[in-house]
Amino acid sequence: MAFRITIIFTGFGIAYAALLFNIFNLQLQEGAYYAARAESQHRAGGALQPPRGGVFITDKNGAKIPAAINRDYPLIFAVPKELSDAAEAAEKLAGIVGKTSVELAAMLAKPDDPYESLVKRATNEQIDAVRVLDLAGVYVDAESGRFYPLGPLVSHVIGFSNFDDEEARVVGRYGAELAYNARLAGTPGSVSGDALVPYVQGEDVVLTIDRNIQSRAGEILSALIKEKNARGGSFIVQEPKTGKILAMGGFPDFDPNEYGKAELRTFLNPTVQGVYEPGSVFKMFTMAAGLDTGAITPETTYYDSGSVTLNGRTIRNWDLKAHGKQTMTNVIEQSLNTGAIFAMQKTGYEQFYRYLIAFGFAEPTALGLPGELRGNLNNLKEGRDVNYATASFGQGISVTALELVNAVSTIANGGMRMRPYILAGESPKEAARVISEDSARKVTQMMISAVEKAEIARIPRYAVAGKTGTAFIPDFKRGGYTENVINTYVGFAPANDPQFTVLVRLDDPAGAPLAGLTVVPAFRELAEFILNYYNIPPDKP
Repeated sequence: MAFRITIIFTGFGIAYAALLFNIFNLQLQEGAYYAARAESQHRAGGALQPPRGGVFITDKNGAKIPAAINRDYPLIFAVPKELSDAAEAAEKLAGIVGKTSVELAAMLAKPDDPYESLVKRATNEQIDAVRVLDLAGVYVDAESGRFYPLGPLVSHVIGFSNFDDEEARVVGRYGAELAYNARLAGTPGSVSGDALVPYVQGEDVVLTIDRNIQSRAGEILSALIKEKNARGGSFIVQEPKTGKILAMGGFPDFDPNEYGKAELRTFLNPTVQGVYEPGSVFKMFTMAAGLDTGAITPETTYYDSGSVTLNGRTIRNWDLKAHGKQTMTNVIEQSLNTGAIFAMQKTGYEQFYRYLIAFGFAEPTALGLPGELRGNLNNLKEGRDVNYATASFGQGISVTALELVNAVSTIANGGMRMRPYILAGESPKEAARVISEDSARKVTQMMISAVEKAEIARIPRYAVAGKTGTAFIPDFKRGGYTENVINTYVGFAPANDPQFTVLVRLDDPAGAPLAGLTVVPAFRELAEFILNYYNIPPDKP
């Protein structure tokens, strides 16, 4: 019995001694490390800073797919007051942490400094190299940072964030990360006397972007840019009856996890922060205005001589040909510039301008992403005949891709313009009645006829409504236009019960080809994917 008691007391004694040793080790030998670790955590947010909410996109079943989340990253830091020789440490670390020995020496030569961050998001190679050095006062730890699981896939929409030293937390800098920063960031905690006021965690944000449509659209456009040696391009997919944005993107893009490697010009969302002259896709709105005012009908005819001269300038058809007697439907089918001018003149300048305003080309759409621009119709304020003439076929005025797709969705939606939205959970909002349902139906039939005649965008058993645009790029240095073009195709399907509107744009393809050879096949491929993805039934026998 005495032996057992001796064994028990001996065991307790050993355990107690081990506990005391551990406390000694923590407080004295490793105290500086844990103090520095506490400092690093404080600088990275600490106990008072709330975890940032996540950004998610979705799919047709409503599943949430993470696009921006928090994750721990390796951190290399130093405790200068622990270093025995700052200059020597600087020399040894310089080749590892990506800083010069001079820079490091200045950082480490602070005898009372408890913390200096050397590398955020350190690589495995850097961590291994630091551990091999085994320098007293240099440590590896972890801190929370932002991670983008989808990489470049939704980069222009999601944007990026980074750590703000002044606020001591992650802050949104671009895209949805910036637009919804207040919601994502939450509310920091505080200390009042001995009381700790806890933080309020950041909210998650769910966007309407469909991961599968976004991915397929990006694949198609990326391949097209490469094939045509184009400077870039963009795409938007919208639900016309609600305004919901299902896909949105552009190239060149970037990886939000490594945004520092991208060129500065990349951080402009081409769908909302870029304006351009759209070309012949604009003829749809010219016809819509004429039909809605009663100035023309689809069967109204005019004589096409091949050119129109106004204010000393001669405007010709894209094919440089005269086509003789043509209807307004023929104008859309063959994309005749002279016919668009005729329709605009019959409508009248004042009415034509009023309809362009109503379609939404003079104000941002209020989608919610930062930095959204508006179209530019200033040329029409001068009242010159030639300016109105060129505007009728989409030159001399500019729009954003989002304004353009939303205006085409207005036709698809029976003439009712919806406010586009990208935040899931928002309710659809009507912006304005632009044209009557009858006028929208007539424009749609003209667009269907154009697709059927050209054949390139046709999809068996589905009615497709669409229009091409090949617009010359302005020469901003010398005035006039260059020989380079932007190709655009905008259309919707099934045309008799539209479920989606697609815009595909290609910037400056080599050889300045027509849109029918570039973006139209891309539109058809993406439209076929969406029809199959949603299992949308055919609307033609």
